[in-house]
Amino acid sequence: MLSLARKLSPSLNKRPPFPLAHFRYFYASPSPSTSTSSSSSPSFLLHRSHHASFLPLFFPFHRPSSSAAHQLPPLSALRGGCYHEGDDDVDRPPPHLLPLCPGCGVHMQSSDPALPGFFTAPSAKSPDYRAPIDRARPLGSDDTSLSLFLKSGHLMPKEDPLGPDQPSRPLVCTRCHSLRHYGRVKNPSSENLLPDFDFDHMVGPKMVSPAGARSVVLMVVDAADFDGSFPRKVARLISSSIEKNSRAWKEGKPGNIPRAVLAVTKIDLLPSSISPNALEDWVRKRARVGGVSKLTAVHLVSAVRNWGVRNLVDRVRDLVGVRGNVWVVGAQNAGKSTLINSMARCVGDKVSHLTEAPVPGTTLGIIRMEGILNGKAKLFDTPGILHPYQITTRLTQEEQKLAHMSKELKPRTYRIKPQHSVHIGGLVRVDIEKSSVDSIYLTVWASPLVPLHMGKTENAAILIETHFGQQLQPPIGDKRVQELGKWVRKEFNVTGESWDRSSVDIAVAGLGWCAIGLKGEALLGIWTYDGIDVLQRSSLIAERATIFEEAGFTHSKIVFKADSEANKLKHRKLEKKLTGSAAATGTLDEAIRM
Repeated sequence: MLSLARKLSPSLNKRPPFPLAHFRYFYASPSPSTSTSSSSSPSFLLHRSHHASFLPLFFPFHRPSSSAAHQLPPLSALRGGCYHEGDDDVDRPPPHLLPLCPGCGVHMQSSDPALPGFFTAPSAKSPDYRAPIDRARPLGSDDTSLSLFLKSGHLMPKEDPLGPDQPSRPLVCTRCHSLRHYGRVKNPSSENLLPDFDFDHMVGPKMVSPAGARSVVLMVVDAADFDGSFPRKVARLISSSIEKNSRAWKEGKPGNIPRAVLAVTKIDLLPSSISPNALEDWVRKRARVGGVSKLTAVHLVSAVRNWGVRNLVDRVRDLVGVRGNVWVVGAQNAGKSTLINSMARCVGDKVSHLTEAPVPGTTLGIIRMEGILNGKAKLFDTPGILHPYQITTRLTQEEQKLAHMSKELKPRTYRIKPQHSVHIGGLVRVDIEKSSVDSIYLTVWASPLVPLHMGKTENAAILIETHFGQQLQPPIGDKRVQELGKWVRKEFNVTGESWDRSSVDIAVAGLGWCAIGLKGEALLGIWTYDGIDVLQRSSLIAERATIFEEAGFTHSKIVFKADSEANKLKHRKLEKKLTGSAAATGTLDEAIRM
């Protein structure tokens, strides 16, 4: 880094003649032809497009010092695209020439590891860092120091498909590196320093501007948590803009009507038996309830399995043209970055630049993606919108792993009578308070890692005191139960017309849903933490499990581990009691003999 600092020029303080956001940043090792003492330090390259040449550019990165704080921009400007609050041009660079992390969109800095965007430049490798191959040495079949690859005669190392003069993997911040390789945030406290992303100010006005380029809003919704992840605020904003700009256009005024495209992702989590046509019809009805007055298109996709992604790319390209803007919006952890990476792979971009992780709020700033759209059209990935009514926003990272749905959901069905309850972890309780029939079918659609319990409602209070945080997780630990908030009740009246299929869903934002099947009426009491959104809707999946769950706890590793710990504790207490009794008996015998 010191050698890099010596090369800095005073001209760096001048504004470059091109927008920084048009480029991608890469770290490149020095080529063999230029490998000298003066070129041993890392160089940062900018990449404008797939066919553009690479231009060297150095940035004022240095080791931490006492004067580093005043050289960095304010924390509000570290989110990429969130500076210059009065400017509509998201490509305008910040006051300080800090590179943009291609993974999360935060401006990178090497001054303070406690601040967001910190990164460390990798050390440059020597061009001959690979060990030389001695061709004169005979290869013995019994030589254990040689690999099978060499013994088979493959002496020439594989050439880099990018070529010797092409850049290596893009340089990212330490946060993205930790998420990509370890699945966790390295320094969570630094993220808390960033101000909340102001969607209404940073993105909203640009999406619905009556003048300027054509705007396409790609709303990404999680199929397994549709109502919890549906961006209601964005839906209301687009609907009002469509109505307002339509009237302006009829009057001869500028009226750029935004196109709303709904991408329902993670459909691989739903059972394969569900009909695509029935699912699309259900999605359109729920979108209207969520506030969307007019949808241009609905696409059911799976970024993991590449289902429907190509059709989505073609439709977006047709709508945006060659000069429009595409804004990818959605709730935190809805799968926006994963979907954009899948779209990039569909059009030939082999490198996934955006960081993917099952952690809410992976994207921190507005990121412009290259190579997906035609012409000068732009695609922007935006930070996830915080939905405080989702139950996952209150969970720790370890608890989120339990509630996270990553595989195809399997139904867990109970045949339950009135005055009985079903606990879904330590997060939700469903009480069957009254029913016009003897029993109803209750099917839980949630992460298989979340344990369930069915028992009498009169024993629910004891269950909360003894098993919440232990056998019933999340939350993890007794203390976390109190931290999640107040336990409140919501009432729902449900009706059904068939025993063979589920008629009504009770959806809990961020967790999943319970499907109710009955032929009659029932009164349900839903208990969860205050502020968590619970709603009633038409059934998404009518089927239920062929084998029903029994009363008590479901079989899971969490329950087994909690039971083992409880039995060990009970055994230790019993041993201590017996030891104390034996000691007391021995003392009494000695006293009698005396």
